[in-house]
Amino acid sequence: MDKILLIDDETDVLYAFQRIFESPAIQIVSATSGEDGLKIFPKARPNLIIMDIRLGEMNGLQTLEKIRELDARTPVIMMTAYGTTQTAIEAMKRGAYDYLLKPFDIPKLQRLVQSALKASRDMRQSISLDTLEDPADDELGIVGKSEPMQKVFKLIGQLASSHATALITGKSGTGKEIVARAIYHHSPRSPNPYLAINCAAIPENLLESELFGHEKGAFTGANALRIGKFEQCNQGTIFLDEIGDMAMQTQTRILRVLQSGTFERVGSNRVIEVDVRIIAGTNRNLEEAVANRSFREDLFYRLNVVRIRLPPLRERREDIRLLVSYFLKKFGAHSNEPKKTINSDALEALERHDWPGNVRELENVIQRSLVVTKGEAILIDDLPPEISGQHQLPDRLAGSKELPASPEPAAADELVPPQIHQLFLWAQRSSDLKIMPAIEREVIRLALEQTEGNQLKAASLIGISRNALRRRIQKYGIVRNLDVQ
Repeated sequence: MDKILLIDDETDVLYAFQRIFESPAIQIVSATSGEDGLKIFPKARPNLIIMDIRLGEMNGLQTLEKIRELDARTPVIMMTAYGTTQTAIEAMKRGAYDYLLKPFDIPKLQRLVQSALKASRDMRQSISLDTLEDPADDELGIVGKSEPMQKVFKLIGQLASSHATALITGKSGTGKEIVARAIYHHSPRSPNPYLAINCAAIPENLLESELFGHEKGAFTGANALRIGKFEQCNQGTIFLDEIGDMAMQTQTRILRVLQSGTFERVGSNRVIEVDVRIIAGTNRNLEEAVANRSFREDLFYRLNVVRIRLPPLRERREDIRLLVSYFLKKFGAHSNEPKKTINSDALEALERHDWPGNVRELENVIQRSLVVTKGEAILIDDLPPEISGQHQLPDRLAGSKELPASPEPAAADELVPPQIHQLFLWAQRSSDLKIMPAIEREVIRLALEQTEGNQLKAASLIGISRNALRRRIQKYGIVRNLDVQ
């Protein structure tokens, strides 16, 4: 359960937050002054603090400084009226995660809170490198006993004690962000902030502003000064995922940060100094990108100080049993149902599968199977047909002894996959599930997996524009979900 500490002296605001975030997954704890908030903070151990700037004797800025002294990893969102925007910006300079203007735009508030809660989890989830028989002993472990994973663990341990830049490479779904968080958690910078940015999920014209901030009036829509992620993450660690998709202009600015520790906000000439450790991740071959001049050679060598290559799951099949055990316990911990196991035939089918989506695909399969299974154990029939080997043929091919050597594409109504039927079953159980958005989200997610995160190819594959794809990625939060592991 995520816990939010709300510090505001207006009872209407507390009531509004309780209505907006009415969920068993979120608990709201309140305080009416900065002094009371500081008293509650050590006991409540909130994942996020949302605080008004005007709080009486101890104002929001003073309270923010005290909170940062107690724990710099707790995100703080400041609230302000329209007349005090500059004060909110000052709060950002002092380490606030972001600020909200009153009255609230509820959808924007919900998105911001979810983003801050994710950042809080990233900074607080304990990442263990111990390859235990019972990986659920760790809140979030990097599971594996294979030789390729042992090499990864050693490199993480060697990197953790230093401040060196790291480059994590591997196919989508291999766990690049978890490795980045492991380096952060075992490093001297762990008491300070950690932020993860997916460079492929943010439009090129907004990525520079997201990373470096912008001045008021720097471009259309820049209505106020904004502090970027590098300033927010000073003294901490920033993970730039899918850096291979970054535009050349932004690459140049990243190179400058690595070389001199300085940058300028978009629309400003004032030089800002920061001390940030950069960890980069990519599923692209950066040597090829350098050769075809889509990636800067000097930036590549700056990033490639220590490289960690994450093997695809098919290269470490001996870890599949450990991973299955881990995911069964992970999902079982969030369920009130009896603990479930897996049948030996089903487990063997999982071990035979090639896993193009890697560990993330395995995680999704286990979660799906736990939903559809009717007994205490996952059976081979509970697995997706592409894994169980029980593909259903269209009616026009049923009974045929031979498949055509080069079959023509079947009609759309003949290719209804079992996942669609499963969505209807889930929808009957829960009125919260909307089938069409769920189908659209799954199609986009699969297209990104098939194209290894290349948005241009994914958009072409499903027949929409790249901008339309990006809007849907942001709408459904697809990239964040894909980055779990």
